[in-house]
Amino acid sequence: MKHILKALLFTIITGISLQTFAQHAMFLSHGKIVFEKKVNMYALIQEEMKRYPDDPWMSQYYEAYKKTNPQFATTDFNLVFDGQKTLFKAVDETDNNHSFYSYSPKNIVYSDLAKQQAVSQKKVFEDLFLVKDSTRKIQWKITDETREIAGFQCRRANALIMDSIYVVAFYTDQIPSSGGPESFNGLPGMILGVALPYDHITWFATKVSTGTMATDAEIVPPVKGKETTKHALYLKLKDAMKDWGGGGASILKNVML
Repeated sequence: MKHILKALLFTIITGISLQTFAQHAMFLSHGKIVFEKKVNMYALIQEEMKRYPDDPWMSQYYEAYKKTNPQFATTDFNLVFDGQKTLFKAVDETDNNHSFYSYSPKNIVYSDLAKQQAVSQKKVFEDLFLVKDSTRKIQWKITDETREIAGFQCRRANALIMDSIYVVAFYTDQIPSSGGPESFNGLPGMILGVALPYDHITWFATKVSTGTMATDAEIVPPVKGKETTKHALYLKLKDAMKDWGGGGASILKNVML
């Protein structure tokens, strides 16, 4: 009799555990993630100073900047996801770029990962562009390194994008969507952390809300802006900023992310 009761109890506990796991997995197929983007402004300005070592204005600018600004410029973004559809946009869409060197665009990025299509709204100073193209193809190399982000166990992957930008990403297979912040995608689970160590920029999830189903109105592509493609926009901006020096190259890189 005792053996029968133990077997029955084990069956009940196992059933509850499996049901809980199934519910948890279902919840993780949709929700909202808050990302904090951080740009190390001190490091960026120091790199620009190295390009112009004999320019006293740069060192004066750097000292003045440090007196009135924190080391990191931060921006919060929401990533709403439902299956393989995602929408990434700033919590506060107000333009708050403080200077030429702190230019950090608040791109709106819609991705349909199943169809490998993306629509991005990118504001470059006074111009608004609507970029319609395929999702970014990234050749990831998955490693054994792990870390916890926003309560999720994540695995590290490395890649090189745009020929020269080294990317470190952390993804979790607890969220089956292969999306991530900005245009980062293509891993076997949601990307919750991205670092560009040589460009001094990071995006890390600070909160994951999985209990609310996103509505169709929440995950829709942007529609405003001059329609273009990634390559056409790159050529246009590269030509416009060809005489801007290192600052222009930095702006171009940020826009194209």
